[in-house]
Amino acid sequence: MCEMFNRVALTLIPQIGDVVAKELLHHFGNAADVFAAKKRELERIPGVGEYRANAIKSFCEHHIVEKEMQFIESNDVEAVFYTDASYPERLRHCYDSPVMLYHKGTAALQAPKMLGIVGTRQPTAYGIQLCEQFIDAFKAEDITIVSGLAYGIDITAHRAALQAGLPTIGVLAHGLQTLYPAAHHYTAQQMLQQGGLLTDFHSSARLNKQNFPRRNRIVAGICDAILVVESGAKGGSLITADIAAGYNRDVMAIPGRVGDPGSAGCLELIKQNKASLVSGPQDVLEILNWRPLAPVAQPVLQQNLFNTLDADEKVLLQLLETHKALHLDELRQRSAMSRSQISEKLIHLEMMALLRPLPGNTYELINT
Repeated sequence: MCEMFNRVALTLIPQIGDVVAKELLHHFGNAADVFAAKKRELERIPGVGEYRANAIKSFCEHHIVEKEMQFIESNDVEAVFYTDASYPERLRHCYDSPVMLYHKGTAALQAPKMLGIVGTRQPTAYGIQLCEQFIDAFKAEDITIVSGLAYGIDITAHRAALQAGLPTIGVLAHGLQTLYPAAHHYTAQQMLQQGGLLTDFHSSARLNKQNFPRRNRIVAGICDAILVVESGAKGGSLITADIAAGYNRDVMAIPGRVGDPGSAGCLELIKQNKASLVSGPQDVLEILNWRPLAPVAQPVLQQNLFNTLDADEKVLLQLLETHKALHLDELRQRSAMSRSQISEKLIHLEMMALLRPLPGNTYELINT
């Protein structure tokens, strides 16, 4: 049997996860030698033991392996094994990275600049617009946009990348035999020509909610950084952000309105110093030290944010625009707000990168 047959077979043993599989490969060098090893030798490998050694020696689902290999060949799928030189180097260094990836399309899995963009499945019009504008600003930077092909921010990111002429990769939580959601089939077909689809699930694997963390770790691990566009207090995008932080990836978040449930997750990430606040695409490039190839428009976000502010917040910004810098007491007097009210508004405006505090309880606008 060829090495590819043994590689696929190794990934089909339920008792052998990615971490143990890589331990076996480290010891034996290739998948064929794993299956050829004696049970006693297998048992000595850390994490294997008698139970997993028995699973390896008793594996007999050869017809499933053959079916998988036929699918790979007939559908122009690239099967990338952990020990291959073509395996994404960023992902390889993650302790729980998948031992096998299935890739379909034209994307370079080791592109110089890879940015994961994630967010809620139910974005506001504001969140969609920001996502589109950020990606449009990246069109001169040759950045590969990675997301999960889900509803909301994910599909917005993919479509915006296609529109901007940027490669985009959709990481799936199921096998390549199907596509979920089906409504994104046309976009997925476009991505095959300008990016690709990526998964660690076998072709016939169906979507299951337990699959999402596996999908999220690939999004986090294959990228240089993760940008959270819009997220509620709970959700998959926050899980992806946590995974990315565990992989020592940069995590960034676009702030939203205080009290807006759709922005609660982003604000919490920023508040807990789990994510860098970004107020425009230029911030992303600076944080990642990606030197822009052309000037990047920055004021777009500021104008969009201003349009979403409440009346009190607009008053504070107009006061600072007129007087350049004002002490807290002056702001209170001129705005006729209570101390607690103005404190809440100032914190919100600071988190939105619209103003900054100066020594002595003084505030000024941030000019971009």
